Amino acid sequence: MKTYSNHQLQRYPIYLNYLRELFDSGSEYVSSPQIAEKLGYSEEQVRKDLANVSHESGRPKKGRSVRQLIRDLEIFLGYRGSSPAVLIGCGRLGRALLNYPAFESMGLEIKAGFDVDPELVGKTIEGKRIYPMSELGRVIREKKVMIAIVAVPVDYAQEVVNLIASAGAKAIWNFAPTLIDVPEGVVVENVDLASSLAVLNHRLNRMLESSHPRID
Repeated sequence: MKTYSNHQLQRYPIYLNYLRELFDSGSEYVSSPQIAEKLGYSEEQVRKDLANVSHESGRPKKGRSVRQLIRDLEIFLGYRGSSPAVLIGCGRLGRALLNYPAFESMGLEIKAGFDVDPELVGKTIEGKRIYPMSELGRVIREKKVMIAIVAVPVDYAQEVVNLIASAGAKAIWNFAPTLIDVPEGVVVENVDLASSLAVLNHRLNRMLESSHPRID
């Protein structure tokens, strides 16, 4: 079974978005050098990445079929299926996630939301019913939910994750700005906005320094 680094897995949705843009513009074929130039990757990196998910080789002087690459990437990323999910924490961030239209094209279907706020419980937000936390286990089991999205304050994150794991969900997408512990058999992906911003600021500072070198 092939293994993939986190950086490699993060590149595949970027490839897919670009290929969808090409397809919408009428392009039938694309080459690795074209993708590399557009996305800022090396040609060798692009060729290796695509070879790992697509069994179709490119045509001489044309490249790979855009349509076929889209299909292969969607299958690899699980976008052609439907993964039922629940979202815990329906504050500002949670509501934004409930309202995110691209999840459907990614094969993610949020079935319900959960919160402790009595003003939210029982309401419907973006077509999703908001349940009390006491219903979490029942809904996860009845709707056969595999993925739980956590968007709660830091102080409650681990407690919520424990409830999710005991209810049978197998994957946690954690937006709470803290590291959480999960039992064996449960996978977690932490969305770290602080780290992402740090990388952005570092790249910005390097760019500014290179364009305006210091004079000592």
